[in-house]
This record gives sequence, structure tokens and C-alpha cells, in this order.
Amino acid sequence: MTDGPPGSRSATALAELDTIAQALEERFKTSKTVLSFREYVELFAEDPKRHGRDAATYVRDMFDHYGTVAVDKPWGKLVRFRLFDLPWDGHEDARDMPLVGHEEIQGEIYRSLSNFVNEGRANRLVLMHGPNGSAKSTTAACILRALEHYSTLTEGALYRLHWVFPSRKTTRGSIGFGESQAERSTSASSWEDSYAHLPDSAIDARLQVEIRDHPLFLLPIPERRALLGKLYGAVGETPPAWLVSGQLSYKNQQVLEALLMSEEGNLKRALRHVQIERWTISRRYRQGAITLGPELSVDAGERQITADRSLAALPTALQATTLFEAHGEIIDAAGGVLEFSDLLKRPMEAFRYLQLTLETGEVSLPHQNVQTNVVMIGSANEVHLNAFREHPEFPSFRGRFELVPVPYLRSWVDEQRIYDVQIAPYTRKHVAPHATRVAAEFAVMTRLAKPSPDRYPGELAKIVKELSIEQKLDLYGLGRVPEALDSDAKKVLKTGLGAVYRENEASVDYEGRDGASPRTMRTVLLNAAQHPEYTCLSPFAVLAELDELCKETSEYDWLRVKAQAGGYHDTKEMRAIVRRRLLDHIEEEMRAASGLVDETRYKELFDRYVTHVSVWVKGETIRNPHTGDYEKADERLMREVEGLIGVTQKNDDHRKSLISFIAAWAIDHPGQRAVNEVVFPELLRKLQEAVFAERRKPIALLVRDLVRILREKKDAKEKGEERAPDKDLGEARRREATAMLERLRKMGYEEDSALDAASAVLRARFHELVV
Repeated sequence: MTDGPPGSRSATALAELDTIAQALEERFKTSKTVLSFREYVELFAEDPKRHGRDAATYVRDMFDHYGTVAVDKPWGKLVRFRLFDLPWDGHEDARDMPLVGHEEIQGEIYRSLSNFVNEGRANRLVLMHGPNGSAKSTTAACILRALEHYSTLTEGALYRLHWVFPSRKTTRGSIGFGESQAERSTSASSWEDSYAHLPDSAIDARLQVEIRDHPLFLLPIPERRALLGKLYGAVGETPPAWLVSGQLSYKNQQVLEALLMSEEGNLKRALRHVQIERWTISRRYRQGAITLGPELSVDAGERQITADRSLAALPTALQATTLFEAHGEIIDAAGGVLEFSDLLKRPMEAFRYLQLTLETGEVSLPHQNVQTNVVMIGSANEVHLNAFREHPEFPSFRGRFELVPVPYLRSWVDEQRIYDVQIAPYTRKHVAPHATRVAAEFAVMTRLAKPSPDRYPGELAKIVKELSIEQKLDLYGLGRVPEALDSDAKKVLKTGLGAVYRENEASVDYEGRDGASPRTMRTVLLNAAQHPEYTCLSPFAVLAELDELCKETSEYDWLRVKAQAGGYHDTKEMRAIVRRRLLDHIEEEMRAASGLVDETRYKELFDRYVTHVSVWVKGETIRNPHTGDYEKADERLMREVEGLIGVTQKNDDHRKSLISFIAAWAIDHPGQRAVNEVVFPELLRKLQEAVFAERRKPIALLVRDLVRILREKKDAKEKGEERAPDKDLGEARRREATAMLERLRKMGYEEDSALDAASAVLRARFHELVV
């Protein structure tokens, strides 16, 4: 907007304000925010299934509304509910963190909700249990946030009722309670006389109702049953039992009875006072989405409200009635979800009532029993759950709990996503490549358990017995089977990967129950970002912090577990593994950034090899692109590649197994084109290394030159002085090193992080080549 005189800017602002006000008024009208009872019944009749849902059905429908997406994990195909990705716009709230992974937990919660719907109400508490920091609270927060958004949509509209009493100026006589017989006989008994839309100036009192009774509960049960039968029958459905037999809360029942008494049973005149209001779920305002901590508090109670001065304008007939207002978290959460955070930290006496509440669907208060219409979820850590299992009353509670284990993530790929999205941005520094990957790989390895061969059949038992922790890390993270296995063993392990992943899931001591938590790794990463030797979040700073972490044996149980063969529970071996893998990645990047190795060369060579192997296995011929003649497969080419990739078995057997593996991959990935670098990443890596071996020394010298240039610039910068370039390098070598740096920048490096990486790989891998 161009600048103008102050007067014109003010006029523009006021015009914009008018536009905003008009838009808000239009949204208010179209969203049907306030309705009379008759208008609500008309709305209900248009879509009874939508407006007749209990809390369990509402939450289940919310899951369905946001939809699902199929995800491929190494251990199988899973269904992910998109609500856990927070797919709507405007979720900048710091509490709004998407849930990474945990598709199995999402499915278990959805299964429980579907069971509640089939049973007619939420009669059990979904208790997520797992180690601290395993995303139990994040799972619940995503559900609550999704409910907030869903309730603002037409598909998720929710309605509640209040009572309004007009002033004497609005109606002749004494507002519905004191009209004479003559006035009542001459007054029209029409639905059109509703007080729901009266302006505030025409209303003496508005009685808020804290319990969100369904508006149709105002109708007597026999007549309501007949009405619902017709409305649901018109859409081929059966009305839900809760809506047919549900009853008004005590306060609403008292008001309705007083009005019917005053109106001599005229329901139309009594319901004139009903105002139906649309409401939305809100965590901030504690409506339909409540998180209750482990404090010693009462979750439901009541207080007398008749003496409240703000209600002095109520009609005499109601002022003489003792009204009680229910309050508490169970009341506030009605229609939505109540989350009990760390439920089992409470003494049992503090939640013993839940057993009866879940069984009966009611919570008992001194003057009334309140029907509960809420989905209850909770969280607990394993220490408290184990103690609870030993309690003599646990068996009786067990029937009212849906226990859902929530282990730590066991895929380093998923774990790294948590660090990249939820931790790295808060370091407020450059994040060097591989910093979060190093942390993720270490964290996941601390959680993995050595497989028990006796739980597997024949050949698979032999394979899992020899699985090292690094091999299991890649098996879960990338679906990569150990290269040392022969082709048949690879197929067996691939097929049995799902069984390996789920080996302990039914056990109390399930895999992922112990190990480094994301919270612990968050501290590691934040401390690494402040390491005095590095100007960024460096993977080498992360390694240094991991060394410090592993000294704290008195703080973490997983550091005191006895090491097992294969690297399991051996944190020293784990750190050696992540360090070696880090150097492998850096070496590969330096090779690619050098420009001395054509990355497409070995890929094209491997593609040609696979093509010729396919022709050889089928006994066919292939067209020579140079001569145009059809020839047999090139035996020399195949033997050359097989020598480079180190084929140890007979060439014939290797070639046949290669084609069989492609066929098996195609079956597992229907509709997808087989890309060699996806199907055979390990073979391609071996070929890549063989090609790289030819250029290893020139690359090492180039890395040395890069280190000299970057260190020279860093020293000059720290001393605040200009320094002449090192003449020993020469212009050509300096130009090549600078080009290498530019390629590294495209890989995510900056000068300091490139110096750290190049120096490390030079010392560890190239030292003997440049001495």
C-alpha cells in the first residue's frame, strides 16, 4: 500500500474495519451460531447422523474426516492418520507438534474408538503407556488439536442449550411464569415466538447450562423415540441408544419442569425459552478438550447457584428452586476428550471413581448423577504401570483400561525427523550435515534388543542369531539386509522382517521400552550446539556430547545394562559405529564434491550390467547400439562388473539370484518401476567404491588443499587481518578446492562445518595418501 496523508490512511483503515465486521457478521449467520429449538430440529432432520453423535462417534468421525495415507515401512505397510500431521493451516502454536511415526499406536487408538462406537459409548479408558518421552503426550495433543479444528467446520458443528428469559417490556405479563390465564389463552402458541434471537436489551436473564445435554433430551423419551425413528429411518439408519434414552441433567430438568408447570404443560411455550448455541472445542478455554495433570484434584463437583446475584432476574418460580451447577474437568470435557496425563502418578483413591464411572457412564455428585459423554485417554510410564500391576485391585481396573504400549521409535530415519523438525531449529545455529543423524542412530541403537532365535522358525532363527546391532539398525531404518548373506538368506530375512520387528510387542519387556529418550537427546543436541570448539551444531560436537552422556551411569538405567554380543547395550561400540558411519558419509560427499569422479559413470555401468544379466538369464539377445545387430549378452562386461563388486559365488548363481530378487521386489512393490539404485543399493555402493579407488589419492590431495584454504581463512578471520594466499597451492589447485567448497555448500555445508568434516576425514581416511 502506498503512503498517503494521515486522513486517507485513517479512512482506509476504517474501510477495512467495516469489511472485517461485515465478514464476521456473515460468518456468524451462515454458521448457524444461535438457533431456536425449532430451527435446531430442522437442522437435525437434515443430517441426523451428524448431529446425533456421542463423543466416541464424534472423535472417530474426526479421525475419518482428515483421512489416511498408506506408508511403507521396512517391516510392512501401515496406515497413517493424517490428523497427526496437523494438515490444516495456521498451527503455529508452540504446542502443535506433529507426531512422527507411531502408526501402530494411531491404529490402536482408532480401533478402540471404533469399539466404543459399536458398544454405544466410551466405556473404557485408553491408557497409553511407555517410557518417558515416547510421544504419549504428543499423540494426545494432536488429537485434541484436531478436535479444535474439526469443531470449527460444518462437518464438526456442535450445539448446546441455554435458557433465556425476556424482560416485561418484551412480553406482556411476567415472562412466562406469571401470565394470567387470560393472557395465556390469548397468546399464540407457536414455534415462531421463540426468545432465542432476542437482543440482550430485551432479555432479563440468561441461564447458562454447563452440562452439554443434547437439545433433543428436552423431548419426552417416548415421543423422542418415535421422532428419531422416523428421522433416522429416512436415511436407512437406526438411532443411537444414547440419544433415544438420554436424560436431561438435573438443572435443565428443573428449569423445564418449572416452565411446563407454569405453562400448564404447553411444550411449545416452554421451549420458547430455549436458545441453542453452537460451541467449539478449545483447549485454551477448556471446552471439550481437557488435559488433567496428576495433581490431587477432584474431577467433578457442584455448587449452588440460585443465590448468585447475576441470576436475580430469574423468574420467581425458578428463584424458589435450588439449582446446582456442576463443574470440573469431566464436565468441561463433555462432548470431546479428557486426557489424564500421568494418570498412575495419582494415588488410587484419586481415580478409583473412574472404574464405576466408566462402567455406568455416570459420575455421582451429591445432588445428582451426571451422564458422562466423553472419551477418556490417559498416559502412564512403565515404572508406575508395573507398580500398579502388583496392586490387588489391578485386575478389576484392567477390564476398564485399553492398554496401548508406546515404545520409543526404532527407526533412525523417523527419529532423525524429530530432531530436524523439533530440536535443530531451536539451536539458532547452522546445523551441519549428519549432526542429527549421528544422534538419531545412537539413540535408536540404545533401544534395540538382541533377537531371541528360539522365537523364530528354522532358517530365520539362524539369521537373526547373527544380527549385529548395526545390521538391525539398518534393517529397521532402511530395510537393508546384511550384504554378507546369500540371496536365499536375504529373501528369508526380508520376508521375516515384520516378525523380527514385532518379536517382543506382546511382552511386558518390549523392544523400545528402554534406551535414550528424545528428551535426553534434545539436551545432547542443544549442548552440542554450544560446544566451544565448534561454531555450529557439528556432528563431531554431538559425538563429544555422547561421550559425556555415557559417563552418567548413575542417571540412566540403560547405561547400566550388561553389554551383549553383537554390540547390543554396548554404548562404546555404538559410538564407534556412528563415528565410522559418519566418516563413511563424509568421505562419500568429498568424493562427489571433488568433481574427479563422474557420479553417472558407475550408475550407467551398473544399469548396463543388469540389462545384460537379464538377457543372459532369459537366453535372449540384445541390440548393439553401435552396429544395430542383435547379440548375446556381453560376457566380458558382466565379468568385469562382478569382479568390481566382489562376487564370491559362481557367476551363474549370482546372475540368476539377481533377476529373482528383482522379481521379488516387483511383487512387493506393485505398480512401481524397479530402479536399480533402489533395488540394489549395496551392490551399487560397492561398484561406486571400486570406481572411487581409482581416484582415491587425487581426491585426498584435493581435500588437503581444501583444508589448507579454509583454515587459512579461519585463522585470518579470528585474528582480524588480511593474509596473502598460500603460494604453494598454485592457482589451479586453489580453483579446484574452491569449486569443491561450492559443491559442498549445495550439500548443506558452510565454511566452518566443511572445515570440520574435511579435517576429520583427512586425518582418519586420507592421512597415509597425503603424507
